[in-house]
Amino acid sequence: MIKKLEGKWPLVWFGLVLWVMVSFALISGQPLTAKANIEKTTVKNESNIDLVKLQEKVFPASGYTFQVSWGDLGKKMVEDGVIDEKKLAQALTGKDELPQQFKKYLDDSDQKIELNQGNAQFWVDVLWGLGLANKNDILEKGEMMASGNASNFASTGGWTIGVKKPMDIYSKHTYINLSAGQQIMVEEIANGVYRPCCGNSTAFPDCNHGMAALGLIELMVSQGFSKDEIFKTVLAFNSYWFPGTYLDISYHFAKNNRDYAKVPAEEILSKTFSSGMGYQAVKKQVGEIQWPALKSFQGCGA
Repeated sequence: MIKKLEGKWPLVWFGLVLWVMVSFALISGQPLTAKANIEKTTVKNESNIDLVKLQEKVFPASGYTFQVSWGDLGKKMVEDGVIDEKKLAQALTGKDELPQQFKKYLDDSDQKIELNQGNAQFWVDVLWGLGLANKNDILEKGEMMASGNASNFASTGGWTIGVKKPMDIYSKHTYINLSAGQQIMVEEIANGVYRPCCGNSTAFPDCNHGMAALGLIELMVSQGFSKDEIFKTVLAFNSYWFPGTYLDISYHFAKNNRDYAKVPAEEILSKTFSSGMGYQAVKKQVGEIQWPALKSFQGCGA
């Protein structure tokens, strides 16, 4: 009898070990692969990259002041019913009055555009209104009108902070005058600017961020800014609107020995990195980064 079992002892021991492992898993309530899964999904700063310094390159703590003239655009949009000041205040603060840091952009004092963590949502909303209401071929002849009806997109149907209905202001006001050459430039830039909430470029502004970016591009082109300056400015706005996205993208470049501050803004805003699909590919590579800034940062990504 002993001789018959001698060749089977390895199998017996294997069975006992397997039984113990399964029993432990059942008692603890954890699958056997739990530890492996955690190790795969929890990725910290493996490359010893200085996250604080990298954050400052993405969105500096002091914010930005751009040499873009806002003029009396805010006042005109309020007067035309594009923006309801009370609704805007409610959306931003929960109160009926806007604080002065926002209100100053709704008069005719011709403020320079300041961008920081505290006003990023304000600029999404106000530039959204500008892009939505300003008359432009992108809205009238582009993908927004492919079906003949542009009313069901998030950027149109989702506009709720105006006096008038969205389609009553859609491409109705000539707030920004563009020459034929400037219109071509707007379209070229818009086709190269993506946003991580979807796979569309700004030439198809079907969401609030896309419409806001379109308004900003139109404004800067009309004031004679170069393509490079416009791409850099749009990147700054996108970075405050989608902070986690651009922090991760900056980490991707740092990990590949590229200084984020020197990477062309046009490349960062391209489909490869800034589209929804592009960013997801980057995210898979970098994993979960514990960004100090995101503990208190209030972005406004979709």
